[in-house]
Amino acid sequence: MTTTEKIANAKKRIDELERLIKLWNNSEQDESKVNFTMNIQNKVA
Repeated sequence: MTTTEKIANAKKRIDELERLIKLWNNSEQDESKVNFTMNIQNKVA
């Protein structure tokens, strides 16, 4: 494997990791919204 191929593969992995991090951050925010609304509903009921 040439250096150029190694660099290309590394860039692909970095891009994949960045996408996973964004998805993870978004899912954590969504979960906190869900938990917040569930807590409000429980207090109202």
